[in-house]
Amino acid sequence: MFCFSVTPPLTLVLIGNKKSIEIGSKNILLDHDQEIHEKEFSSRLYDLLGRQISVINLLGLPSIDTIPEFPEDCIFILLISNDQQENQYSSGLQWLEKTLGKDHSSYVMTVVTHDSEEICENELQKLKATSVFSEKRYHTCTRSMTDGNEIIALLEKIDDMVSENSRVTEGKQVSPEETLKTVEEMVTDEEFEDAPEYIKDDNCTHRQTEVSPEQCQPTDKGALNMDRNRLKALCNSSEKEGKVLQKESDELFKALDLQNKSKTKWTQKEFLQIRRPVTQTGISIKDLAEAFLQRLMMLDYRARYIPVQQESSDVNNSQAVPVSDSAVTGDDDLDALFTTNVDIDQSKENHVHPMDVQMAAFHCSDSFLQQKMITKLSQCQYALPLLVPDPLTSNIDCPLWTFRQLTKTWKISTTKENATTVTMKSMPIYKAQTPMVSFFRLGSMSLSKSQLMNALINDRHDTFFHRNCKGSTKSRHLMDGVAEIAWYCPAGKDNDFFTDCIAFCNLHGDSLVNVKQREILTEMSSVIVVLVLTLEKSQESTSVISMLYKSSKPLIILIADNECSAVQMKPQKYKLGLKERSQTDVSEELKKIIKSLLSGPHTSFRLETMADVSGIKVDEDQKICQKGKSAAMKIIELIEGMDVAEIKDTFLPCQGQLWSNWCKINKELHHLKGDIEKEKDQKTNQLRKLRQKQCKASKSKLMRLFTQSLQSLPPEEREYFLTWTQILIDALSTDDLSSILQKYDKTWSEVLVLKKKHDESDNLKDKQTELEQLSKKLQSATFGLEHIFREMGQIYEAHQTLRKLSLSRQPDWTKYPELAADLMISGHPMELMDGDAGHVPLIWISSLLKEVIKKLGDQRVFVLSVLGVQSSGKSTMLNAMFGLQFAVSAGRCTKGAYMQLVKLSEEIKDNYKFDYILVVDTEGLRALELEGNATLHHDNELATFVVGLGNMTLINIFGENPADMQDVLQIVVQAFMRMKKVELSPSCVFVHQNVTDITAAEKNMDGKRRLQEKLDKMTQLAAKEEVCDVECFSDVIAFDVQKDVKYFAQLWEGSPPMAPPNPGYSESVQELKSIILSKAKQSTGITLSHFSNKIQDLWNALMNEQFVFSFKNTQEIAVYRKLEVQYGNWTWALRSEMLNIENQLYLRIEKGQLDKVDKNDLIKEMSKTYEDVTKSMTAYFEDDKDKEMLVQWRGQFENKIKEFHEELVRGVKRKLDEVIQQNNARKMLDKKKTEFENNLLQKSKELAHQLKSIDDEEELKAQFSTIWSHRVKELTSDTKPIENINLEKDQIAVLQELGVEWRLIDESKRSKRYKSLSQHGNYFYYITTKKSAGGVWKMFKMTVFPHEVFPHEEQKQVKLLINEVEQECLSVIKSKPVATRGFTSTYLKELAQHIKLHIEKFESQRNYVFKKEFSVDLSLHVFDRAEGWILNSFKIYRQKNDVFTYLDTKKNEYYNIFRSFCKGSSSAVVFGEIMCEKLKVSAVEAVCNKTGVDIAGQMMCSFPAFNGNRLNLEKHVLASLAEKEDFNIFITYIQNPRAQVEAFIKEQVNEYMFMTQKVKAQDILKKNIEEISRVISQALFEATEKIKHIKGNIEMWVEEFSRKLKPKLILDTVSCQNFSDINNFDFLKEEIEKGLKRITTEMSKLSLEKVNDCRHKPDQILIDQLCNCCWETCPFCAAVCTNTLKDHRPEKHSVPFHRPNGVRSWHYRGTDDLVIDFCTTLVASDGNFHPNESDCLVPYKQYPTAGEPYASWSITADNSKLAFWKWFVCHSQKELEQYYNKKFQGHGEIPQDWKNFSKDDAIESLNEMCSL
Repeated sequence: MFCFSVTPPLTLVLIGNKKSIEIGSKNILLDHDQEIHEKEFSSRLYDLLGRQISVINLLGLPSIDTIPEFPEDCIFILLISNDQQENQYSSGLQWLEKTLGKDHSSYVMTVVTHDSEEICENELQKLKATSVFSEKRYHTCTRSMTDGNEIIALLEKIDDMVSENSRVTEGKQVSPEETLKTVEEMVTDEEFEDAPEYIKDDNCTHRQTEVSPEQCQPTDKGALNMDRNRLKALCNSSEKEGKVLQKESDELFKALDLQNKSKTKWTQKEFLQIRRPVTQTGISIKDLAEAFLQRLMMLDYRARYIPVQQESSDVNNSQAVPVSDSAVTGDDDLDALFTTNVDIDQSKENHVHPMDVQMAAFHCSDSFLQQKMITKLSQCQYALPLLVPDPLTSNIDCPLWTFRQLTKTWKISTTKENATTVTMKSMPIYKAQTPMVSFFRLGSMSLSKSQLMNALINDRHDTFFHRNCKGSTKSRHLMDGVAEIAWYCPAGKDNDFFTDCIAFCNLHGDSLVNVKQREILTEMSSVIVVLVLTLEKSQESTSVISMLYKSSKPLIILIADNECSAVQMKPQKYKLGLKERSQTDVSEELKKIIKSLLSGPHTSFRLETMADVSGIKVDEDQKICQKGKSAAMKIIELIEGMDVAEIKDTFLPCQGQLWSNWCKINKELHHLKGDIEKEKDQKTNQLRKLRQKQCKASKSKLMRLFTQSLQSLPPEEREYFLTWTQILIDALSTDDLSSILQKYDKTWSEVLVLKKKHDESDNLKDKQTELEQLSKKLQSATFGLEHIFREMGQIYEAHQTLRKLSLSRQPDWTKYPELAADLMISGHPMELMDGDAGHVPLIWISSLLKEVIKKLGDQRVFVLSVLGVQSSGKSTMLNAMFGLQFAVSAGRCTKGAYMQLVKLSEEIKDNYKFDYILVVDTEGLRALELEGNATLHHDNELATFVVGLGNMTLINIFGENPADMQDVLQIVVQAFMRMKKVELSPSCVFVHQNVTDITAAEKNMDGKRRLQEKLDKMTQLAAKEEVCDVECFSDVIAFDVQKDVKYFAQLWEGSPPMAPPNPGYSESVQELKSIILSKAKQSTGITLSHFSNKIQDLWNALMNEQFVFSFKNTQEIAVYRKLEVQYGNWTWALRSEMLNIENQLYLRIEKGQLDKVDKNDLIKEMSKTYEDVTKSMTAYFEDDKDKEMLVQWRGQFENKIKEFHEELVRGVKRKLDEVIQQNNARKMLDKKKTEFENNLLQKSKELAHQLKSIDDEEELKAQFSTIWSHRVKELTSDTKPIENINLEKDQIAVLQELGVEWRLIDESKRSKRYKSLSQHGNYFYYITTKKSAGGVWKMFKMTVFPHEVFPHEEQKQVKLLINEVEQECLSVIKSKPVATRGFTSTYLKELAQHIKLHIEKFESQRNYVFKKEFSVDLSLHVFDRAEGWILNSFKIYRQKNDVFTYLDTKKNEYYNIFRSFCKGSSSAVVFGEIMCEKLKVSAVEAVCNKTGVDIAGQMMCSFPAFNGNRLNLEKHVLASLAEKEDFNIFITYIQNPRAQVEAFIKEQVNEYMFMTQKVKAQDILKKNIEEISRVISQALFEATEKIKHIKGNIEMWVEEFSRKLKPKLILDTVSCQNFSDINNFDFLKEEIEKGLKRITTEMSKLSLEKVNDCRHKPDQILIDQLCNCCWETCPFCAAVCTNTLKDHRPEKHSVPFHRPNGVRSWHYRGTDDLVIDFCTTLVASDGNFHPNESDCLVPYKQYPTAGEPYASWSITADNSKLAFWKWFVCHSQKELEQYYNKKFQGHGEIPQDWKNFSKDDAIESLNEMCSL
């Protein structure tokens, strides 16, 4: 039983000389000189020591008849002057013994007084000489007695004296209680939480100290061990008191490491960051405040009781209890037991009072963090500071702002006519009008007021902190004068303490001193409860009690020293004794009295009225807060008095029915039936009209005021504005919401009861209907900032969709994403999915995140999402875990999904690979307002979306109901299975909340086993639905049931609304947070841009029924396309280097200097470039910001580069081997050439000596011609010239040999129809039925219904046959050695046979055959395509192998040599001319080849069409087609895309070189000319110097010169046979230099056409590079796969945008109606198709099941947005219809909307294609 005990006070009797003390108002011991000789209570001693001490003034040693009766606990203080110690001491003791008896002499304390500068040591020695004097009972003090430390020391000595006396009294051990009473009696009223710290009166501020039980235990002397370091000096003046107060505060704040926080406050943003986990133990005092806040944010009410790590030097060796010396020395332990002094050095603990920690944190927080603190304290069911003295000033603050976001909910139970009605109320607490019961303490006493109040409010929880709370200490610095408030909220049950909401206010400290606070609370209270020690008129509290007793306020007086029961003194005035009463009895009586008082008329308290109280400082009066409120009030004034639904309709029209209709139609747009494109066109127009209506409705004054405030206000004012707006909006909807919630709660309960009874009557359906209606009302009654932000999003989406930009200035709506981004960065949650419409506003979210990226950079985030049933505590858990702001109050359940950024603090940032955690909170699954299929579809959609978004998903399971669990698990498993199928791999943690016993390990193990079994079972069920081959949940996702399941205790410790949060819940939250962060360490997260793309991808796929087929990972696509560009760069680096190597080796082979090329030599030549490429590739895969995504393709691309390198090596070796083979074939010719040249030179030399006198040029030519003819005749006497080939003649001969009639050949030749055979749209002309296949009827059908016998699919097959034959024949002919061995008509015969075999094979699989005309046309078509290559190759062969051709090319060169000899030129001059001629030929060839490669390289780097991937090239090809508007070219592209792309490349190269970039191309040519000239000059100089040095001959010079030119230049073989007489190499060098200038000049005049004639033509180089990719076409629309890799398995073929299928002649079966639908729309429709013209039907949604080629394609639904093909169909409608002999009519009628697209729109849409 808890009892209250009352202790008589201690009395000090002052005796001695009057002059020994200066009596004055500041004298602590005696502040007046009235000789009353009566006991007086000393408030100053109470202030100083916290003890009730009275003083009797007997100074002057009066006569006995004037002396009153003394109480038993008297202590005599003998006051003597310093200069008269001895005399006054003796006379004082004599007077005492004579007057009162010798018994009192043992209770005398001698006090020698002195002036401030006097020393008493000499006088002390004199006193020691007196036999009766005891030094222990001696004290010195200044005469003024204003030094508090001296008085404290005096009282400590008095305590020691009393303790010593107690042991010898009457020869027995006497307890200290009998002499000086108990510690509790001495340390008065609520010593640990109510004793005042600072007492203020009209003159000055006083200081009082508290003593805790731990620090006030009796010592060996029996006295109180009061820590002097904790007892402060009394202030003797206002100035000194202020300094002491400031010093104490500074010391406290310094101890808590908060000395810098008084100015730079903690902000809410700081505590929104993710910091190091809060440790449960070992927290240093400096981290105490921060740890308190962190744990408070996690709803841990034990935040007040954080143990502090002691600063002990050796923790392990420290002892819990000190050990006496006797235990060590072995002395007589019994003597030690009775010894007063035990010399033990007890370490003093350095605790801080928990409420000091709380208030220090409060004072050091900015207003928003204070608001959050108060909100969390309220949730922890703690009392909240209402009036707070400022520790730095004398102001009393009222933190009204901090209460603004508090909402209380309670239930009022009323009984009428035996029927109980429960009414629920929910409202912001600042608006609630409730009674207020205030508790005051007058004077000091030993009972705990706070503990008594707790019994009235919540007997299981310490709402108010009191002395018996854990962690309490004797000293407190910040709580005196603080008034705390708490509300009792009934639950509508029989055991409620009170039936309505009541506020309880507790004024800490002595209310006699805290006058201002007492007066304020008295005025505002409904009932006043006063605690006094005793109810006597002589008490200091008498005047206050009298005033309260006379006032009209109900009053209850609690008397500490009275045992009486409750007595009503007069109406509304009660008194009640506490002595020897149990707390239960007292609290029950109090409850009855309070109930009785409140049942009648009483005043009400409303927190908001505190703003009107004078004399206090209200935090909301700050200018910055008022500015925010003023801006918010402008909005509230607009909507005040309006119904919430009316507000939304009037001021937020864009998000209501307009947005709802838009979402509905948009969803329908993804599920089209019938005439798809027509229906789509209609719905698109409907969507556009809705957006137009939104635009018109988007100019509401509310939105204008709101967005203007967001734009104009500085950040802090903006935060106030937003908070005020939410506060004031909440206040408007309170009443409606409360009423609806009450009805909703009642109806929901009834539905649950009916369901439990399995009631299948109409009653259940009616109740569910009623519940749904209430839900709609609840939604419309809910109004907050999220609705205004949603309106901003809709306004932006509407305008952005219609692109209505102002020409004069940027309209306001364009700034909305930036405004929202600022808010999101500052910690506001943003709506991701609109819960009312069930839709994601993609345009708004994308723009919002884009702005966030602009401001923060493309930061990496770890996305944490949560999923679970409705009202299972998901938002509460996230808020507690991260201190977030997701709505959790009743009526504000999360709808849709919200996202919030949480930053990692700097202290932990380095441990993670991301910068933020992005938390996604979602509405609950299985919402009651949805039923049946709608629920299942919505839940599946939401689960798939949330799981897909998250790097980790928390699966929140509430309770232990297996049925509920099973429903949720099925949805979750299906969502994860979908992620597996689209190759997303999130992780998950199951959170099992509200588990009854989370500590039972065995039960948890069993629970985990059952969960695993359920998951596996659900996996097997989902696998059937999703067609996925998995057996257990771990096959779907990496999951460990031992580590990835967390059990949570229930949230509340008891029954709400008065229950505090369960500490176990907070611990579970902390543990879960650690698990999440631990797992997150292994993740790199994703970038914000990736997150934005992921939202788009997931939602677009969810819009279609087939999620897996519809999902398109645009982030992966973007990363892959970048990789394709890099792949192009790597392959070009290898190709360009190999081209250079090929050029060098080719020239050496050509010049006869190399007759073998080894593969290893080529690999060695390429090694450096290949090594550089592999290094670049490794760096890209390892260092790129998307490296986690790139890793999936790394192996594939590394292999592709390796294969490409090997293919290059093989290809070049093959080419060079052919050249070597060709050279070997003409070795005899080369030998003859050398012999001929030597002979010709010799003959020319001889003849020149004879003809030196001839100056006539004509005669010289005639003489030379004679010699030339003779020598040529000799050389070619046994050689025949190579004749030209006649391909046309050969072609006709070959066909005739095969039995083709001349007539058919001639007809085809003349009509030239064979030239366009591959571009025909209809091949019906070429076929006839087989005789065995249908007879006459078949022939009739062929005539009347040709489309049935020869359907569209067969047309495609014939076209494929033509293209296939053409490609194969070209490959065959190109494999023939025409360039090395010449041409023979046998090659054409081989082609003709090849064509014949293909046709026969094709016919064998059909019920029709081709006419002969087809065979002729196809053969001529192939011959025509091969003709160019054959003629070019033969030309090369003839140049290399025909001696006559060769000699013709040399005639002019040798005439010039002949002429030089004739004119008397020396051998050196002639040899120089020969060398220059050879140099010219080689230099021109080298320059042209190098320029060809360089121009190709330049275009690869800078030309827009060529410097990207395959898709980029496709875009430019299509744009070129559109610009030309040539239908024939379009058809070529559609039917043979590669041919058109090659033609495009050639055209662009030609334009680049000769038109647009001619100057740049000429600069490249010029640079190469200069480079080759420099190489020649350098080689000439070095070779000449070296040969001169070694005195070599001409052959040595030629060899050295040739060597120096390599590898840049390869000289043809030079014979020195006729120039052995050359020995002046300087002269030779000069001659060659002259010739070199001429060569350089001539080369500078080279035209770019010459480059185009070189062996490596730029266009062919680019064709080889760019066309080495995939050319597969879509089986529906023939769109070309845009993958840069030729063989890109396992990736499927894909193209960003497809075409209307009619473009490639698809038509509706049995009609001539061309198909207008896009295959990307069809795959999302309910339509079917006949694969390969078969009779079986396959749903478009399941197109991969049709087999190849369908299965190898990935076709995702994209709503066929690309305008390009729509424009083409409209622009070329007539040509297409004519070409295919079909019409765009019926089901294939072109939608009207398509005809609005212009060519510019079409070309612009191509950019969209590449951006996706």
